[in-house]
Amino acid sequence: MSTSGRKQLGQSRPANTTAVSIYSPGADIEARIYLIIITNTTGSDTTFRIFHDEDGTTYNETTALYFDQTITANNSAILIFDNTGQDGIAMETAAGNLAVRTGTNDALTFTVYGSELDKIINA
Repeated sequence: MSTSGRKQLGQSRPANTTAVSIYSPGADIEARIYLIIITNTTGSDTTFRIFHDEDGTTYNETTALYFDQTITANNSAILIFDNTGQDGIAMETAAGNLAVRTGTNDALTFTVYGSELDKIINA
């Protein structure tokens, strides 16, 4: 497998309180999510949700990684999924999705960092 190194994989500022996909690996790509930064750009506390569905777009309690967690006004949260550079959240299928949801319209910016690896396919 070849790697593209760690980089920004996605960024979103949801306009409403509906969950949206922020990252889905391409065909023949295996990804690792290492870090998500969430920034509340408003003067009010709000909540966030993060979902990981390995093979679809189900964004509810069954795929929740974080559910209605509070982020205070004008503050950021840093979610580290790996601090050794080896693990992270694995995303191995093109149908998989990492999704985010804000509790208040236009309140949060989500930024996802990780790496992508090309899968070797044996002929």
